[in-house]
Amino acid sequence: MENLISLVNKLQRACTALGDHGEESALPTLWDSLPAIAVVGGQSSGKSSVLESVVGKDFLPRGSGIVTRRPLVLQLHRIDGDREYAEFMHQPRKRYTDFAAVRKEIADETDRETGRSKQISPVPIHLSIYSPNVVNLTLVDLPGLTKVAVEGQPDSIVQDIENMVRSYIEKPNCIILAVSPANQDLATSDAIKISREVDPKGERTFGVLTKIDLMDKGTDAVDILEGRSYRLQHPWVGVVNRSQQDINKNVDMIAARRREREYFSSTPEYKHLAPRMGSEYLAKMLSKHLEQVIKSRIPGIQSLITKTIAELETELNRLGKPIANDAGGKLYTIMEICRMFDSIYKEHLDGVRPGGEKVYHVFDNQFPVAIKRLQFDKQLSMENVRKLITEADGYQPHLIAPEQGYRRLIESCLVSIRGPAEAAVDTDLVRKAMSETHELKQFPTLRVEVGNAAFESLDRMRDESKKNTLKLVDMECSYLTVDFFRKLPQDVEKGGNPSHSIFDRYNDTYLRRIGQTVLSYVNMVCATLRNSIPKSIVYCQVREAKRSLLDHFFTELGAREMKQLSKLLDEDPAVMGRRTNLAKRLELYRSAQSEIDAVAWSK
Repeated sequence: MENLISLVNKLQRACTALGDHGEESALPTLWDSLPAIAVVGGQSSGKSSVLESVVGKDFLPRGSGIVTRRPLVLQLHRIDGDREYAEFMHQPRKRYTDFAAVRKEIADETDRETGRSKQISPVPIHLSIYSPNVVNLTLVDLPGLTKVAVEGQPDSIVQDIENMVRSYIEKPNCIILAVSPANQDLATSDAIKISREVDPKGERTFGVLTKIDLMDKGTDAVDILEGRSYRLQHPWVGVVNRSQQDINKNVDMIAARRREREYFSSTPEYKHLAPRMGSEYLAKMLSKHLEQVIKSRIPGIQSLITKTIAELETELNRLGKPIANDAGGKLYTIMEICRMFDSIYKEHLDGVRPGGEKVYHVFDNQFPVAIKRLQFDKQLSMENVRKLITEADGYQPHLIAPEQGYRRLIESCLVSIRGPAEAAVDTDLVRKAMSETHELKQFPTLRVEVGNAAFESLDRMRDESKKNTLKLVDMECSYLTVDFFRKLPQDVEKGGNPSHSIFDRYNDTYLRRIGQTVLSYVNMVCATLRNSIPKSIVYCQVREAKRSLLDHFFTELGAREMKQLSKLLDEDPAVMGRRTNLAKRLELYRSAQSEIDAVAWSK
């Protein structure tokens, strides 16, 4: 069981070292889930004397006004032998055997954090005391509740202290040690008042009654100690601390404990309560109770740790890796992000990610539909056919077939295919790939430059693709497929009836037949281009984009200096700070997981 208190001690120290003080923040907190005993009391309630009696050493700062201005996490470790020493977490290699020096260091460390302005701070001081005269126990000494600010303190100090105390004791894992003086009316006790507000049923509260020996003659605290005046789920414990005269005379704490035992055993009113009175009994009872609470909370803490580790890792992955400091590291980071973008872009084209089907949709739907929508009525109208045929014949009418007329008619039709052919090239997935490359979101300037480089590269490939696509159209215009015309049915007259006038060759029936022939040829060419243009686009644009989308950017990137590379990795400072804090918190939770696992295996 002692391992459990030691475990919580280690976790509390790790929390403080890595910045988890339980305050409200955007980060998950382990501190709030750890069972702890918070010592609460008003000024002059005897709170410090109770702690010193439990420890058996005079080590806490004393004085007028608010002396405790930071939480003191006091971890007691029972050891064998006769050595007694103390260690501060902020001085890990220094061991104190003089407890007067411990008192001075507590005051000095408080001033380091708060200055000498008598302000308070939620950052705890961790003090471990090793002694054969203590039980394994952890206590958190909180600033004493007060009703009036002293000179040099802001008026808000009263509320600030109450808020700090409340932030500890309102947590369900906190055990409240409410210290009240017996020589004052319990109804006015600051500790009982605030404890009742956060723990109305008294399930987490232990009442400690001090200064019993200073009560007026003829009065006693039996009703309180037996739970009749104010009932708690746990029994009240009375203690008799050293008087101010004893403190001034440096009365030994062991002797004070002996006198305390003698007081309760010899005073008639308290004799029947003596076995469960005194600072020694209080320490043993708190240690046992703390062990039980820790044991009951461990499964829940393990679940919380596992869940939080997964959440922290997920967010760290989303935020990306931290930026390297050297030029080589920065260049490597940029290249890796660019490769990720390039890989995602290829996955879109290859169908691993959605989006590549849009390219096929252009080839299989948009381009064929655009060709079908082409209207050749104007080019193949009776007037236009007659006009082009007669113009092509010139002064010498054609003898057999109007070859030049056919060429001009076909060319006028095929030129209109250039529009759909060019439109088929205008497809890209750069923006989609950029939005899915989370690492680019981390660096806005790099995102812009990579996007610009990709678009410029695609523009070059698109221009080349357009040239080749239009060349395919121009090829069809420049050379007609002779076999198509050879297979056409021939006139019986082989060009006409010689008995008729030559101008009969330009009659409507004849010209209509020419128009139909041209339309058939153009449809054949369209069917050919429907297959060849997608091949040209894939070869000149899609294939090249997969092979060398960012090659030009990589070449230019290698020549940049450190300052230019740093500008590309212009991460938001808030994101950098968030990543650092998350990494520290993840380190804390992993350490906690290891510590708990070690205790579990040791059992």
